[in-house]
Amino acid sequence: MSRRRDPDDLIARAGRGDPRQDQHFLVDDRVLDRIPTYAEEFDTEHALEIGGGTGALTDRLLAVADHVTVIERDRDFARFLRTEFDGAIDEGRLSVVQGDALEVNFPAYTVCISNLPYGIATEVAFRLLGEREPAVLMFQTEVADRMAAEPGTSEYGRLSVAAQHFARVEIVEPVPPEAFDPQPAVDSAIVRLTPREPDYRVPDEDDFLSLVKAMFTQRRKTVRNAIRNTTHISGLADGDAVVEALDEEVLSRRPDALEPAAFARIATVAAEVQ
Repeated sequence: MSRRRDPDDLIARAGRGDPRQDQHFLVDDRVLDRIPTYAEEFDTEHALEIGGGTGALTDRLLAVADHVTVIERDRDFARFLRTEFDGAIDEGRLSVVQGDALEVNFPAYTVCISNLPYGIATEVAFRLLGEREPAVLMFQTEVADRMAAEPGTSEYGRLSVAAQHFARVEIVEPVPPEAFDPQPAVDSAIVRLTPREPDYRVPDEDDFLSLVKAMFTQRRKTVRNAIRNTTHISGLADGDAVVEALDEEVLSRRPDALEPAAFARIATVAAEVQ
C-alpha cells in the first residue's frame, strides 16, 4: 500500500473544521484505513463521497476506486480538494462537486462511502436509500441504532422501516469522538447498507414511505387511530375505508410494533380501496 496522506497535515494546510458548520473530520488513521475495507464486497468502480472536507477519506478512496466523486458544500474545502488532488483530477479519477448533497444531482455511482455531515445525515440517508446502491456511512450512534432497530424497541421508527425496506443494515464499527477533529459531542458508528429486494411488494414506493411517515407521528396510538388521524400526511383519501379493510390483529397493534411487511400490507390495502 502506498503512503497515505496524514489527516492532521491536511487539516493544518486546509484549515480546521467549524463544528457550527457540522464539520468534524476523521483524523484516526486506523479508522480511515478500515472504512474502505467494509466495502470490499461491493463494486468500487465509482465511489461517491459526501462531505469530503480536507480529503483524508478521499485519499483512501482513490486507492481502491477507479473513480471518486466528492460532494463538498464548503467552497474553501472544495477548492482545497481540487488543489490537493489535482493529479487525480488530471488523470480523470476524481471529480469535486461544490454543492449541497440534498440538492445536487448524484452521478451514476456504484458505492457511497462517506463520513456524513451529521446535521443532514438522516435526510441524505433517505436520498441514498432510494438510489438502491450499496453504502458505507458514518452516522452518530443514535441514528445508526435507529436504522438497525427492531420493531417494538424505542429506537424503531420511520428511518428503521425505510432503511430495512431498501437494504440490509449492519453496524460494523463504533467510533469514539476522539477519532475526529474537532471532536463531536456524540459517539459515532459506521453502517454498511447492502441493497436488497424485500420479501413483500408495495404498490407505490412513495405512497408506502408517506404512509410510514404519517403513522409514526402517532407511534403510540393503535394502527386504527393512526390511519384515521393522519390522512392529511399520508394522502389517503378515505382512512375509514382502509381501516374497514384491515383485520383486527393489525388494527389493534401500534405502529412502532409493526414490521416493514405489515406496513406494506397496509399500503397495499390502501391502494385497493382508494
